[in-house]
Amino acid sequence: MKKPSAMPPVLILLVILATHVDGVCSGTQFTVSTLNGETGEEMPARLHLVDSDGKPILQNVSGWPAYRDHMVSPGNVLFEMAYWKYELTVERGPEWIPMTRSIHLSPPVIATNITLKLDRLADLAAEGWWSGETHIHRPIDQVPLLMRAEDLHFGQVLTWWNQRNPWVDIPLPKPLIHPFDGNRFAQWMGGEDERDGGALLFFNLQQPLDILAGRKHFPSSLVYAKQAKEAGAWIDIEKPFWWDVPMWIAHGIGDSIGIANNHHYRHGMLENEAWGKPRDAKRLPAPQGNGWWTQEIYHHLLNCGIRIPPSAGSASGVLPNPVGYNRAYVHMEGEPSMEDWFEGLKTGRVFVSNGPLPRVTANGQLPGHVFKSDQNYMFIELRGELDSNDPIERVEVVHNGKVMSHPFPGWIPIHDSGWFLVRAMTTQTNTLRFASTGPFYVELGGGKHVPQQNESAQFFIEWCEERMANLRNITELNPEQKEEVLQPWRKALAFWQSKKNRAPTL
Repeated sequence: MKKPSAMPPVLILLVILATHVDGVCSGTQFTVSTLNGETGEEMPARLHLVDSDGKPILQNVSGWPAYRDHMVSPGNVLFEMAYWKYELTVERGPEWIPMTRSIHLSPPVIATNITLKLDRLADLAAEGWWSGETHIHRPIDQVPLLMRAEDLHFGQVLTWWNQRNPWVDIPLPKPLIHPFDGNRFAQWMGGEDERDGGALLFFNLQQPLDILAGRKHFPSSLVYAKQAKEAGAWIDIEKPFWWDVPMWIAHGIGDSIGIANNHHYRHGMLENEAWGKPRDAKRLPAPQGNGWWTQEIYHHLLNCGIRIPPSAGSASGVLPNPVGYNRAYVHMEGEPSMEDWFEGLKTGRVFVSNGPLPRVTANGQLPGHVFKSDQNYMFIELRGELDSNDPIERVEVVHNGKVMSHPFPGWIPIHDSGWFLVRAMTTQTNTLRFASTGPFYVELGGGKHVPQQNESAQFFIEWCEERMANLRNITELNPEQKEEVLQPWRKALAFWQSKKNRAPTL
């Protein structure tokens, strides 16, 4: 396991370019330059400037994008500040080693430029792993700089949703996929249906869907999902705990599902399930409980034979994340393209992360591979590299929802059909900072069934029954509307019951 080099010592900077008001010194100006530590060239980065009380400073910046607790610099930015003590942290996504400086602004008058050279922790694109995320809410004119500042290669920008569609009044952007820097791509036509049952994200459409008439409970989210699917959209289930997830899966909706989702923040977690199925907070307490609940549900899906790859999104522009904080790395051969990135995600050659960078192979194969054997056992050799700016607490192999006792890297014995993945957990306690590979699949003795399928199918049966009971009690729906939204759930319940009936009895 590689470790980043030690952080440079904290430097106290005396910055002295005074502005005089009636002969009294009132403040200073200073510039921050962010450089590539290898080439010495200026490069975009994300800046977090806070005062001595830890309060973010976003004002007095020369016109570059600022949001919540950070701003983005193209490589050189001017600050106009009062004399005081500040702390500056510079980051550029998980593949670069962050830097922190303490700044003490005081007279007399000298102009100072703060130059910070960032070094790489890893270069995943050079290894064929290309970063992307599926949930950006920032203005499209800012997105290229935001992606450069995070060293992000693929970005899905949500420009329309069930409450707003700006393309009704203005022409669609051309082209819909914006390439820049030779290997970065932003897609402008992402959409979102986010209502009572949760959120679905729609990508690769040529124009928005007409979903403005959708209300909180009606029509069923399945109506718009089917329209999107018929139009050739890639449909991302934005989080596993949304109420409508078992219904979507039962009707074949979902090309990917958000495991590293926007409830994971840089400095915390959104601790509830919003309008989704709530977790048992005693068993899965805050602050990390929501993240573990997300993974549990995903593992139940895999146990039921639902081979859906994980995805990642940050919702920057709505929730307090930088662009690309949660990201998916997809493995591709040759020159990158948006089409190939989605194709790699579809085949499961992916890991998701908000920090650690595991590149894992199993018997030389990438995630998504299906191992088949006529025997009732198999030995798998796990290899890989792992880089992280945060200390790693543990690396786990999860097989059919259970953590194996065998260490990574090394050989693991597989005695049951199903799936396995590798995940890395950091020592962060205020948020769930982790990475998870996409699943590898195993079919032993000609069978595909996971021994835990019966238990996991029952989990979704009870979910369906609970959701249907809730829908029956919605007073805003008349009897005809209520029947319409319940009908997809009856089919979903039958789907999960059939999963349980097909599960082997051990």
